[in-house]
Amino acid sequence: MKALLHIVFLTTLFLAAFSTSVEAHRLQPAYLEINEHTAGTFNILWKRPLVGNKPMNIYPQLPAGCSNLTEPALRPSNTAAIERWLVDCGEGGMTNETIVIDSLSATQTDTLLRIELADGSMHTTVLRPDSPSFLVPEKPSKTKVAGSYLGLGIEHILGGFDHLLFVLGLLLIVRSTRLLIKTITAFTLAHSVTLAMAALGFVHVPQSPVEAVIALSILFLATELSKQHRGEIGLTSRAPWLVAMSFGLLHGFGFAGALSEIGLPQTDIPLALLFFNVGVEVGQLMFVSGVLVVTWLIKKMKLRWPARVKQAPAYAIGSLAAFWFIQRTVSFW
Repeated sequence: MKALLHIVFLTTLFLAAFSTSVEAHRLQPAYLEINEHTAGTFNILWKRPLVGNKPMNIYPQLPAGCSNLTEPALRPSNTAAIERWLVDCGEGGMTNETIVIDSLSATQTDTLLRIELADGSMHTTVLRPDSPSFLVPEKPSKTKVAGSYLGLGIEHILGGFDHLLFVLGLLLIVRSTRLLIKTITAFTLAHSVTLAMAALGFVHVPQSPVEAVIALSILFLATELSKQHRGEIGLTSRAPWLVAMSFGLLHGFGFAGALSEIGLPQTDIPLALLFFNVGVEVGQLMFVSGVLVVTWLIKKMKLRWPARVKQAPAYAIGSLAAFWFIQRTVSFW
């Protein structure tokens, strides 16, 4: 029970951080997509997040040999400023040329860059404030593809507060170490299956309803946690691995939605999919390990918490999940 109280205290701290970051979860990094339409001719898609209802002041700097065939057409949305235009980069195209995100170094925002060439090869990378440029290679190496998608998987799970909150709910309910390993393994296997099926095109599920139901899955865990504190035995307490597996299938579709925005390189689909999934698992294990380590450190402090603290995480998790569910349901319209 003491260990549980320590975890509860840690949960409250996490939720305080999460609650101040709810909107940050909805703020996506900038996104630059470059598709080679015909030899040397490229369609450009440029998405900038909004800051204070204004597009972030960053711009793509294409190779010097590229010239606009059409002017950028701006289409604003609720979350980003989206521009599309057509450029001609000559016979050499963009191979062995450098793409830079101007003014990115003055921000704390990343830019996801995706380049698809006419021969079917694809380059995907993340440009950061300390490395805002990318040299387009002749052909992406398998090591580069694996490393890029591994990093993208880690970033996605660590930035997905809803997925982490679900895992945190499982950590609070499951008290046995052996059962916890079984539960996390079930969640991992389940979302790996649906991630692969959706990414490979075998199953298609609209993302908006998926995101809303993911919020409901967190709300369900909050009610289960509340029952446990009242001395009742809920489904999650009896068979946490079953609950984790069932909802893991749903969360896998959420991961697939993020992967669909990135795209998979046509020449290395299995490799990219494998390492994106590995990245998700690495990030998940980092989170679980961090929670357990900090909980152990707090336990060593031998602090005493008021009895009412036990109920705080359940209500906090439930409130945040309910807010997400309403927000995501309203976005349907």
